[in-house]
Parts: sequence; structure tokens; C-alpha cells
Amino acid sequence: MFNSPQLFNRRSLLIVLSLLLSAGFFATALFGYHVSRQAIRDTLIGQDLPLTSNNIYSEIQKDLIRPVVISSSMAQDTFVRDWVVNGEKDVRAMTRYLAEIKARYGAFSSFFVSERTGAYYTADGVLKNISPTEPRDVWYYRVRQMQEDYEINVDPDLANHDALTIFINFRVFDFNHQYLGATGIGLTVDAVRKLIGEYQNRFQRSIYFSDAAGRVVLGGKFDKPMLDLRQQPGQGVLIDQILADRSGSYQYEANGSRFILHVNYVPELKWYLFVEQNEDEALAEIRYTLLINLAISLLVTLIVIALTHLALARYHRRIEEMATTDKLTGLLNRHAASFLIEQLMLAQRRTPQPICVLLADADHFKHINDVHGHRAGDEILSGIGQILKSALRASDFAVRWGGEEFLIVLPGCHADEARNIAEKLRQRVEDLRTNAGSEQVGTTLSIGYAEYRPAEAMEQTIARADKALYEAKSAGRNLVRPLLPSEAFAG
Repeated sequence: MFNSPQLFNRRSLLIVLSLLLSAGFFATALFGYHVSRQAIRDTLIGQDLPLTSNNIYSEIQKDLIRPVVISSSMAQDTFVRDWVVNGEKDVRAMTRYLAEIKARYGAFSSFFVSERTGAYYTADGVLKNISPTEPRDVWYYRVRQMQEDYEINVDPDLANHDALTIFINFRVFDFNHQYLGATGIGLTVDAVRKLIGEYQNRFQRSIYFSDAAGRVVLGGKFDKPMLDLRQQPGQGVLIDQILADRSGSYQYEANGSRFILHVNYVPELKWYLFVEQNEDEALAEIRYTLLINLAISLLVTLIVIALTHLALARYHRRIEEMATTDKLTGLLNRHAASFLIEQLMLAQRRTPQPICVLLADADHFKHINDVHGHRAGDEILSGIGQILKSALRASDFAVRWGGEEFLIVLPGCHADEARNIAEKLRQRVEDLRTNAGSEQVGTTLSIGYAEYRPAEAMEQTIARADKALYEAKSAGRNLVRPLLPSEAFAG
């Protein structure tokens, strides 16, 4: 089979096209990722986290600040103040009142501590009498000395088997603003932790609280209460600024991750609300989208390359065919023959073998064109081409050498075998017929052949075959002739 030199390097073209497509898709996907990433970060900082913080603040007002309001109402309650001023005579009245508060508002505990008697009242009666020397009573003396109306404190609750409890401690004054004691309610830390956990699940953020000293009071991501946030990687250097600002958005890196943080001060609780988002988790979806886009881009690239490869292969075959094949007969043209003969001669030098060439010419072809028209002549030439292609061996090749002249090259063939092949071709062409109007028209072949001689150029062998063809024509046409001995070395 004839293989012509490539008109272009198809593999290099496909590689370059693959690189350009891949680079274009990758750059587009990466640019889109970075734009989306920045948009998400800006949205988190400017909208999502502040809005989430505000929503959580509203939830806190409903769920956590309510106990502050209840404790404030207890401190302002006329019954409490009158009962203390009248000498705390009916203990059962106070315990009934505290039990009612506890039941009505679903508090974990309710209490009143009297400044005058030191009695610690609960819904179950007098729990004990406080003492300045008792470490567990330090909270009361702190409340008595503070300037604010109340505090929120986390302590074990003696009345409930030392369950860790959030106490709202409110100072109580009489109508002359004389200090009477402290009252309030308590919520279990576990209940509040559960509440914060619900917030985190609902808003998909990490939520925790710190006090004014920067210590964690409650937090979904912190197992240890009262942990100093200044000790946290990345975040620690920001805590003093956060406590001073009271509200704002911040960013920090820790343990290989980037975090976006929004802080609000909750004055009712005197705590700082931290709403935090792990940026890597927030961007996980667009990273997944990036991978999907890259996979789709790769698939599209492969499809485009495959289609391009098929198109180029088809185009290349078509170009080769146009460049090397005679359109009318389907045989090789002289340009292709020159290349094949060159390759044959290179192989001959490496491994010598016999080679014969046939030169054939359609007899009286001009007469056919003149009488029956060029269409009939073209059909005859096409028929001759089909005969030559079907009758030759795989190693042979036939060429349209001129208008009605054909060259057949027979590698590995001696003169006797070449004569037999030529005779078969001549006979088959003699039987060829084509319709020309109402007539059937045919032609015959005159064939000359010559065997290649070592060290001669193929042009010389073809020239000898041409002389043999001339002898066949001169002898009456429709004949096969070798070069006559008298002409073998002519010229």
C-alpha cells in the first residue's frame, strides 16, 4: 500500500490543540472558581454571618434573655420586697413564690438570698445560710459589691446535686434603694448547650459565647468552659481587639484552615456572641463544582480531540488520495509513482530481487474519443484502471503514466512471469466493453515489458519497456512484446 510523506505532523497538531483546549478550559474553570470563591467570602463577611448573628441574637432574646427578664421581674416584685421588709416571717410564702416561678417559666432552679438573715431560699425551702468564709458563697458577696444590676454566672447548683448551672443573679433593693439581697433563676448548662447545638444545626455555623475577659462561657466547638480564647491558634491575637470593638467581622487561620468570624456583644447577657464559619467547609461545594467542571472540560477536550483526530485523518487520507491518485482511473499518478519507485530502489540495494515493468497503451484511443466522445473514452480508461487494480498482486502497483498510457511495476517478478501477467491484462482489456449510445465500444492494449538490470536506473528500465511498447504498436497492436535483442542495448 502506498504511504506518501505526511503533509503535516498530525500528532503534533493534536498535542497542541489538546494543550490549548485544556489550558482554556482549566483557566476558565479556575477563574470561575476564584470569582465564586471571592463572591462567597464577600457574602459571608458582608451578609451571611452578620445576618446569622442577628438571627441568633433574636433567638437568644427569646430563649436565653428571657431568664434575665424573669429575674429582673423577681427583683422588682412587690411581694419579694414587702416580704423581706416585713421580716421574712412566712418562709412558706417565699418557697411557694419560688416554686411558682420555677414551674411557670420552666426554670431549672429559682432562689432568693437575704442580706439581713443570710438565708438561701429555694422552691424547696431554706437551703442553707451563706457565709463569707464559704468558697461556694463567694458569688453572693461579689454580687453585693458590683455596680451592675445583675450578672450571669456559671456555677454548680448546690440545690440540684451540683449540676453545672447558668445563674442570673439580680440585686434586690427596697423602695428606699436599700440592698435587700439577691434573687434569680438558673438554667442547666446542658440545656443551653443543647440550645446552642440546635442553633448550629439550623444555621450551619459554629456558635459560642465568651465573657468580657475573653473566656469561653458556652460553646458548641469548645469542650472546656472558661477556656481563654487568647490561647487559641490564630484567633488569640485578635481577642483584645474583638473585646474592644464589641462587634465586627474578622478573619484568621488555624491548623491549615481559614475562618471567618462575626462577633456581637449581647448587653443583656454581658457576653460576646461568636458566629464562626470554616471557609474551607463553606467553599467545599464550589470546589466540588470546580472538580466537576474540570472533569467535564477534560471529557469535552477528549471528545473534541477524538473528533478532530477523525476529521484530520479523513482529511489527510483525502488529501493523500488527491495528491497521489488519478481521479479518473483510481490508479496512482506519476508523482506517487516517483516516490514508490524511489522506495523500491532503496529496498533493492539492501535486498536485490528481480523487477519487471510493463508499459501499456490503449490502442486507437484518439479514434474512440473522436467518434464516440470523451465520455466513452473516460469510461474505457476507468475500466482499464479497475482491471489493473483487480488483476495485480498486493506488492505490484499500477500508474496512469500518460493520457492513455499505463505503467505497471512488478517487484519480485522475472521476465517470463511478467509476460504472463501482461497477456492476462491484454486479454481482459480486449473483453472490456462500454456503452456509447446504441453501440458498445471497446479497445485493446499494446504492452511492452522489460526486466530491471542491476546498477541501472529505473528510468532506463522504463525506457526499454517503452521501446518494447513501440515494437508492439508497430507489429499490429493488441500485442505483448519484450524489447527485441537487436534493440536491447540501443542508445
